[in-house]
Amino acid sequence: MTAAVAATRVAVIGGGAIGGLLAAHLAGAGRDVTVCVRTPFDHLIVERGEEVAVIDAAIVARPDGLAPVPWVLVAVKAQDTASAAPWLRALAGPDSTVVVVQNGIGHAERVAPFVGDATVLPALIYSGVERLAAGRIRLHTEGRMTVPAGAAGAAFAALMAGTGIDVTQEQDFLTALWRKVLSNVAANPLTTLTMRRIGVFQEPDIRELGAALLREAVAVARAEGAAVDDGDVERTLALHRRYNPTTGTSMYYDRLAGRPMEHEHITGAVVRTAARHGIPVPFNQAILTLLRALDAGRDAAGAS
Repeated sequence: MTAAVAATRVAVIGGGAIGGLLAAHLAGAGRDVTVCVRTPFDHLIVERGEEVAVIDAAIVARPDGLAPVPWVLVAVKAQDTASAAPWLRALAGPDSTVVVVQNGIGHAERVAPFVGDATVLPALIYSGVERLAAGRIRLHTEGRMTVPAGAAGAAFAALMAGTGIDVTQEQDFLTALWRKVLSNVAANPLTTLTMRRIGVFQEPDIRELGAALLREAVAVARAEGAAVDDGDVERTLALHRRYNPTTGTSMYYDRLAGRPMEHEHITGAVVRTAARHGIPVPFNQAILTLLRALDAGRDAAGAS
């Protein structure tokens, strides 16, 4: 790796679980990292088991005076993308690459209104990371990422070299994208609604419900052109059972902390795409109804 790559300037928009994970790994590999946050804090602190590390990254809470950088990593939740617009307008220039690290589908479309002529690269991340407080995260697993194959994907893989996060450049990114949706569409809602961590999938009734959600999502993914099949249902459920049972999902952690949840971009994405194709998804529709009611209850409690 050249010194130029090592010192590359990277802005990470979002200092939560995923933003903190990315910032910590990039800074640890010598990148010049700025973390852009809504709630200011002094230092990014990362817990790994018994180890606690303070990360060498700049923390900024306002976009005023910032100039475009080569790399902008969007790590806010999908529903918060519009609130990141001031950061994107300040940081994304025509020579920038904006990497959208979010759940759901439609990554590029969400940021397109805010990034001008910048290159946009959708990215998928698999990790076990928990936001404990503003500026403090706990890593359960280091994480791996998938991006579309091509010039931007290769450049991003070079940026991440030596960080400890493996990056796969995928020719069939559509299938990878929908497999990521599958990894979320049962795990996130069912851990959130039961308020149980991923170990809840050890229970046969939960696995059966999860399989129903996944079968519906597979039908939708296939209609979109993804090369998935019923084998993905069993593989996804087996993956959930192999996880450390104390691991939570991002939606579970959001509910635990009283934060807005991303159900509209996970279950909602499946339901809306199914409607376009005329595919019935009664299990996912029922789960979405429950999650919407849960989120509305959070809003009502916050307003009282």
